[in-house]
Amino acid sequence: MHFIRSFMLTLGPVSSVFDFLTFYVMLKVFHANEALFHTGWFIESIATQVLVIFIIRTRGSPLASRPISGWWFSRLQWCGGGAAAWLPFAGHLGFVPPPPAFYAVLAGIVAAYLTVVLWAKQVFYRRWERRSGKPR
Repeated sequence: MHFIRSFMLTLGPVSSVFDFLTFYVMLKVFHANEALFHTGWFIESIATQVLVIFIIRTRGSPLASRPISGWWFSRLQWCGGGAAAWLPFAGHLGFVPPPPAFYAVLAGIVAAYLTVVLWAKQVFYRRWERRSGKPR
């Protein structure tokens, strides 16, 4: 439990910082009304959470190991992310189609988020090994 709590306390704030960055971009760059704000935050949240699973599922490089659950799980994640990106264009849940520039900004935010999570994960494991005296 201590390991999980420590991991959450390390990576949780990273997610919050990128949520606040998304809020700022939606309000100050895109001058979003309520519907666009909700849409942008929803798409960013789904994109980051679907992709972060690939980074945190393994201690090492996410590119060097295959998911234990195999390709089915990976495909389901991509389908879920695609469905979430489609929802605003279907007019469901009060979402509205974001401007095309949003997706370019989103790509930058997601890339930065995944980079910071990868770095934070590496820092976490180095500190964890020093504290516990043994590698996990």
